[in-house]
Amino acid sequence: MKRIRSILNRDRSPPTTWIQSAQSNEGAEGISPAKLPSPEEQGARASMIWTRKKVAWLVILIFLGVAIIVVVVTVPVVLLDNRGSPDDPSYHNKANRPIRSVDDFPDPGLVHVNGTWYAYGTDAAKDDPNVPHVPVATSKNFSTWALLQGYDVLPTLSGWETNINHYAPDVIQREDGRFVLYYSGELKDWLRHHCVGAAVSNGTNPLGPYVPRNQTLACPRDQGGAIDPAPFKDADGTLYVVYKADGNSIGHGGDCNNGKKPIVPTPILLQQLQNDGVTPVGDPVEILTNEKVDGPLVEAPVIILTDQGVYYLFFSSHCYTSPKYNVKYAYSTSLRGPYIRAERPLFKSGDFGLKSPGGATPSVDGTRMVFHANCGGHDRCMYAAAINISANYTITPAALIGT
Repeated sequence: MKRIRSILNRDRSPPTTWIQSAQSNEGAEGISPAKLPSPEEQGARASMIWTRKKVAWLVILIFLGVAIIVVVVTVPVVLLDNRGSPDDPSYHNKANRPIRSVDDFPDPGLVHVNGTWYAYGTDAAKDDPNVPHVPVATSKNFSTWALLQGYDVLPTLSGWETNINHYAPDVIQREDGRFVLYYSGELKDWLRHHCVGAAVSNGTNPLGPYVPRNQTLACPRDQGGAIDPAPFKDADGTLYVVYKADGNSIGHGGDCNNGKKPIVPTPILLQQLQNDGVTPVGDPVEILTNEKVDGPLVEAPVIILTDQGVYYLFFSSHCYTSPKYNVKYAYSTSLRGPYIRAERPLFKSGDFGLKSPGGATPSVDGTRMVFHANCGGHDRCMYAAAINISANYTITPAALIGT
């Protein structure tokens, strides 16, 4: 009976497991019992394992959440960036490629007289008084251009301007047959700042020479001066000049001196003129100004009017030293606006291999255009191109066919 109880009691004792013991001090090996973990220890281990699983799942969920946020934020940005991609077939047609025409000839103005095209350029050697103040190139077919070496359409200057740094000239013919040249000149009493000047040809030759007026045509000093003038004749014959208030010249540094906040406005202003093309009528009207998408500025404005009664305002945005520099346009059924911006620039870096295209001037009929783009080193070369204005207000490149 005692033996039976002993056996029963032995069976109720905690279970044991046998493991091989390490070598004893005497060098003998043997088998020794070891206890299994208690229920409390097993619970603690299970809790630890469960906690690790929860941490792992939490990490995975956080990673997925971050990934979703990145996708939600990135996809709209990519779509916006691609919105202006050259998806129109005209940008993939090599026949539409602009032609490099004149080296070192920025900001070209344009006029067509008696079967000859005349382009007027910025004084590229800005610090050399021995180069032409306003160089000129000519063409019979718009494809092949010849620079008139050493010829200066503005050989004499007005008393208010320095002998260097003449920017963005442009020309128009008035009713008496003479031509008016508009340009940006540097102020003697405010160096590195410009205002708009005007000069009238002695005769009826678009090559001039031109005689400058004694005073500036537009000089808003509180807005930083004025540059990039371009003439415009409305359907009723009224003359205007459009130009940029040079706000970035009084900016706070950075890209084109206006990349640091607060960004200074660089509005495009429209000034009505008398029939002489040099006398202002009333005050200028702002028709466009720089927005966030324009970087530090808008500049180089030019206006044309189509046969459909639509006004197109061409302009450039961003700094001319930046790869973001471009040729943009906006349209309106009223000369004074408001102007609706096109979604895509007409020309931007990458189109046909162009680098920083800008400073464009279209022909009066809106079929051709000259502009500049970087062409090696610090040079900006003139390019000639054809354009097509569609009924939906979209302008695209076209094949240049000489006339």
